[in-house]
Amino acid sequence: MATEQEKPTQHLFVIWAPDYTDADAINRRLAVRPEHLRVAKLNEEVGYVTPVNGPLLSPESIATPDAPKKMVGSMLVVRAASIEEVRAKVESDVYWTGNVWDKEKLVIAPFITKAM
Repeated sequence: MATEQEKPTQHLFVIWAPDYTDADAINRRLAVRPEHLRVAKLNEEVGYVTPVNGPLLSPESIATPDAPKKMVGSMLVVRAASIEEVRAKVESDVYWTGNVWDKEKLVIAPFITKAM
């Protein structure tokens, strides 16, 4: 059994994942969203996904208190041993395999904060 000292160092990474912008992108997102959320919850339970995560919204989504919320991407802060581990998880997500996230615009970067 691994001890705390044997575990690899965990780093924080931010994932900035804008959606594709074609007219059908929101339909692809909504079609696979339940599976994405199911896996995200499991990843949160094991400590991979931090509480800092959620959909990106269009600017019009906050124009008024009752404005419809238009999802246009995702942002997550995750814990992992390497950027390669994060990339592998991203590429197995249904938003990636279902062509929701724009593969050319998605960014994974090491992240640090005093708040976490």
